[in-house]
Amino acid sequence: MTDDLEITHGGAIAVDPQALRAVADALCALAPRIADAATDARRAHALLVGLPGASERVDTVALWASAARCEALHEECRTAGENTRLASDAYELVERRAELAGLALQDDARAAAVRDRIVELEESDPRIVEMEAWLVAGWEKRRFDGLREQYDLGWPGTVDGPGLDLGVFFAMAATVGGSGAGTLPPGASLTGSGGPVSVRPVRTESPIAPPTSLAEAFRRFPTSDGAQIKVEKYTMADGSRRYALYEKGTQALGVFGREEPFDMVSNLELYSGQESASYAATVAALEAAGAQPGDQVDVYAHSQAAMNAAYLSSQSEFDVRVQVTAGSPVHPAVADDQLLIELRHTDDVVSALAGGGSPAGTGSQDSIVVTRVGDPVRGPQDLIGYTHFEGRYIETAELVDASADVRLEAIRDRWRELNEAVSIESTEFVARRG
Repeated sequence: MTDDLEITHGGAIAVDPQALRAVADALCALAPRIADAATDARRAHALLVGLPGASERVDTVALWASAARCEALHEECRTAGENTRLASDAYELVERRAELAGLALQDDARAAAVRDRIVELEESDPRIVEMEAWLVAGWEKRRFDGLREQYDLGWPGTVDGPGLDLGVFFAMAATVGGSGAGTLPPGASLTGSGGPVSVRPVRTESPIAPPTSLAEAFRRFPTSDGAQIKVEKYTMADGSRRYALYEKGTQALGVFGREEPFDMVSNLELYSGQESASYAATVAALEAAGAQPGDQVDVYAHSQAAMNAAYLSSQSEFDVRVQVTAGSPVHPAVADDQLLIELRHTDDVVSALAGGGSPAGTGSQDSIVVTRVGDPVRGPQDLIGYTHFEGRYIETAELVDASADVRLEAIRDRWRELNEAVSIESTEFVARRG
């Protein structure tokens, strides 16, 4: 925790249940060894006090105290192990219910096995169900912190009416997202075609290294006039290539007669599960940069681009190993070998369309969901979506970088791997409809 930052594995889950269970197992395995140490100390004490003159050379009082401390430590370790295992089971129950909901949508045969595991967890200890309810309730309570207040500016109304409270209107976004519209099931795919589109390279550079922090990664978004997409190509020593995609969010609020593919039309299409021009442009830009099916692609995306990232991961032929998103209107379910890092402001109306994400975790055990109130101070700037701005999310990324969360080592390891590249080429693209 840094300032008002909260870092979890999922909305209601602090850490991955498997990782937590490993800690529980280690504690439970250690407890008997501590008990054995206490027993050995007691035996040694009994032998020493029975030997003439031994107490003069050995502090038997301290030895007895050490045995007592070992006995107390054994009990503490045993209790901690049992409680940690209980927490891991509660976390898993949250995950399994979310998994079952996704499988039900797919009519997957695995659903029966998940139901059996849910019953097993429920019957193992009645406290687990109570803990699950408490965890989910806490997440539901805080997932939209500050959203309504953000847009209630307290402006005076007329004699016959209330003041300006847009919070009621914007809170509807949370209702839409909470209905499940913003939660993508495993393997989600788009329908239709977003083309035709064209992509034009407008700047090519040679960075000297990959990013070294989340904040730096978000600062690598394209800066050329009109450019929405940047692709970095890393050529490794063995000749293989890896790619990093940096993509901006919505660039135009219009809906008719626009060449800009990152517009509200694309927003509506992506949110409703249809392929957008911005998604088609994303694939085209990667291909123009040389990416082939099966090539590894790491994605850094804001807002609308985060929806492109989600579908790029679930349906494209590229191997998306990393998704780092800010202010995404959707929450994707990703594979266990994918790293997902989501930055969400609870008072961001766009992020609220994801319904606060999911109470469960997804992705690798190092995947995290970062939440905070983006702007605790209300003001007129809130009318233009201040909490959704890219700059506000960069500030949040800086807080994450400064945290001591060990799960960040996974993304840092990824950057260290890319640092072994023999060459790096960065290209910014302008995408257009038609």
